[in-house]
Amino acid sequence: MSLTAIFFIAMLVAFLAAVPPGLLNMTAAKISIKEGYTRGIMFSIGASLIFMFQTLIATVFARYLTKHPDVIDVLQQVAFVIFVLITIYFLLIAKKQNKPDTELETKSKRSRFFQGIFLSSINMFPIPFQAYITITFASFGWLTFDKIGISTYVAGAAMGSFANLYVYIFFFDKIKKTKETSQKKMNYIIGIITGVISIITLISILRKYY
Repeated sequence: MSLTAIFFIAMLVAFLAAVPPGLLNMTAAKISIKEGYTRGIMFSIGASLIFMFQTLIATVFARYLTKHPDVIDVLQQVAFVIFVLITIYFLLIAKKQNKPDTELETKSKRSRFFQGIFLSSINMFPIPFQAYITITFASFGWLTFDKIGISTYVAGAAMGSFANLYVYIFFFDKIKKTKETSQKKMNYIIGIITGVISIITLISILRKYY
């Protein structure tokens, strides 16, 4: 697969993975509303920078795991079960959640850039997620763990993360106005995404036996 395709695939995966409202994108949006777009963008750059390093760690770890296929087989089977359960939950079980609209007040006068770095640093979920995704892509021959392939994937993932925060910054008002409706839609979106990942994982597992 071409490097351009890898870049945009990584960008799409990172963007979709961060679609559900979370600490980072909601904080970026609220900062932009209270203090202006520039400070929201600075926060997003700091958060995306850490995400880039987390993705790099994940791909290097994934490269190590590819040399131990027995471990990968177990991880894929466990991941498949987890993603199926998540899909079932969001498509069939999850109901509209009435989350309180908590205000994330920040009294510190420190740069929003470093705030983005800090908040992104305490979120470690991207490392196992990206490691699994890159292993899956490698199993299909889409990604090679050489320096160019890793750099391209990491750059695309970082751009996708920033794009997600950017969308929240500039479209937060519309997202907030349709909060109740979007929560139901968000459950379906998450369920569809995890469902697609489950199918890809299942195909990857079956290919090893047939």
